[in-house]
Amino acid sequence: MSIKVVLAAMMLAAALVSALAEPAAARERLHVVGSSTVFPFTIAVAEKLVARGAVKPPVVESTGTGGGMRLFCAGVGPRYPDLTAASRRMTRSEFEACSRNGVGEIVEIPIGFDGIVVAHGVNGPDMRLTLTQLWLALARTVPVDGELVANPFGTWSAIDPSLPAIPIQVLGPPPTSGTRDSFEELALDVGCREHVEVRQLAEPRRTEVCRSLRQDGMFVEVGENDALIVQTLQASPGSFGVFGFGFSMQNAHTLKGVPLDGVEPTAATIRSSRYPLARTMYLYAKIAHVEIIQGMREFLAEYTSEAAVGDDGYLTALGLVPLSAEMREVVAREAARLTPMTM
Repeated sequence: MSIKVVLAAMMLAAALVSALAEPAAARERLHVVGSSTVFPFTIAVAEKLVARGAVKPPVVESTGTGGGMRLFCAGVGPRYPDLTAASRRMTRSEFEACSRNGVGEIVEIPIGFDGIVVAHGVNGPDMRLTLTQLWLALARTVPVDGELVANPFGTWSAIDPSLPAIPIQVLGPPPTSGTRDSFEELALDVGCREHVEVRQLAEPRRTEVCRSLRQDGMFVEVGENDALIVQTLQASPGSFGVFGFGFSMQNAHTLKGVPLDGVEPTAATIRSSRYPLARTMYLYAKIAHVEIIQGMREFLAEYTSEAAVGDDGYLTALGLVPLSAEMREVVAREAARLTPMTM
């Protein structure tokens, strides 16, 4: 039986157990929640450890970054997840929620870089977008003749005649996703502020206009499932998807990324931060669980090993863009020492 089948079965079993009562003894299996973007990397680490007999198959859930943070910060003990993966850094409010619920010491582990990619099928027309054009395609309200109005653009060419005359159809993550948070901050906030009508607005109205996506069916929330976005794009020529660079790499034979502001989404441009939607991904661990949950130290050691996150690591082959060698050394040392994070 594959680890993915075991994980699916265990997720159901774990839900039933937690609904009945808190276990009296420590769990023998790790429980990891969080980002759908980081999910394939976490599965790969789990498979390596299980293959070596270092741990029993962990329970790994793709809950989204925000959903993972809520579960992770809910408390300490076997009822609660041990680790959460995130496609953005933990916010101050999430850190404070953890503290209020007794999750007092947390190890923060940057695992590598990622980029948010806007991609479509390899047979689709070649496109190059600016962040301003992307915002005009997706925003709920846009400036027209000096006024903010409901988005009237139905095709890409209506935004700019140089773009293809095909309907706007973009699939993306929901608000619980760290990818959505990063997309709003790195793409929408930047693209909208090119317009004087937006810059003149006072906060919080300006942020609301920048980050509110249209609800007329041209932007579709697909849930915490990047694989579903990829499958939909393959079946729907002309549609575009918003997801992590790793997924685009794993599906490079069927998808191609759109250059944004003149920069291609590649490992090199993401690592150098030239790509405008580059970001850092993280893993968070509860120090209080290290001695009571079997496999915590082994999991942290593997996730920060050169074999996993190095320049030629197996996670790099899945699309992870590695940190510098110096940064990886620091991260591995701090994870081994269980150094608590601060905000």
